[in-house]
Amino acid sequence: MHVAITCKRIEQFLTRYGDTAIRFAEDPDAANNPATKETLRYREALFAGLEAIRDRPLSATTAVDVCERIHHRRMTVRTLPGTFIGNPTTRRAIYTPPTGERIIRDKLSNWAEYLHAQDGVDPLVKMAVAHYQFEAIHPFEDGNGRTGRILNVLYLVEAGLLHAPILFLSRYIIQSKQTYYRLLLGVTRDGSWEEWIRFILRGIAETAEQTIAKIDEVQELQEQVRNAMRESTSAGSNADLLDLLFEKPYARISDVIERCGVSRPTATAWLDALVATGALLTTKIGRERLFINARFLGILAGDHR
Repeated sequence: MHVAITCKRIEQFLTRYGDTAIRFAEDPDAANNPATKETLRYREALFAGLEAIRDRPLSATTAVDVCERIHHRRMTVRTLPGTFIGNPTTRRAIYTPPTGERIIRDKLSNWAEYLHAQDGVDPLVKMAVAHYQFEAIHPFEDGNGRTGRILNVLYLVEAGLLHAPILFLSRYIIQSKQTYYRLLLGVTRDGSWEEWIRFILRGIAETAEQTIAKIDEVQELQEQVRNAMRESTSAGSNADLLDLLFEKPYARISDVIERCGVSRPTATAWLDALVATGALLTTKIGRERLFINARFLGILAGDHR
């Protein structure tokens, strides 16, 4: 990666988020940046959902809880009429979802039953069908898309296809938004299931390939940073330090002190040595120095070619 590209990406990252992503990780409501707040709430909802499905199967209750955590307020299924999907200016409806709390809850129960039915349907196909079903029900006043995408991941974990939530279709869906909505409507109007399922399966395949490529790049970068640690610091192959540098794209001196159990001078010396080798970059946020794993950030951001 060219230094200019790296520095530009860091500048954009810090300008947009500053230190918010770390400082507000435990309190998403306190974040000032709307994009940061939304990202942190999405993360909170995802991991709360993972905890929930360890104790009970994916259900309408899970969906409600995920939506509540996305919005950080009480949510329930729609109870008032008038919801439609279409042009908000002309009020021309393209699709009108079911109305009535009892009807919506019945349809969500059917959605959950289908997910867990022992019918021999491949889990990936079942996920595609259930995703259409959930979005067609459109159970909440807001947040159905984000909730539905989290439920996709939770189902793949519950079905044993994922051990961790590392496959996200959000980018694929957003980049193909017009096709996504056209195919959703095609199922509703014409029963065009095959084209819809093929679209989702293609997204899963492309996203999986991209994710595997990122994992390979991260592992290669980890080995490079491990070598830099051995050659330039007294940390050697300290696994705690290496793990810390790849848990998030940047770290503080205090993070190293806490994780590795070393003094401030030692932690500072380790990080400064890695800056000298080019393995890390450093900048200041207020009085505090951040040590940025720029190449890791580049991989995560997608600018790693």
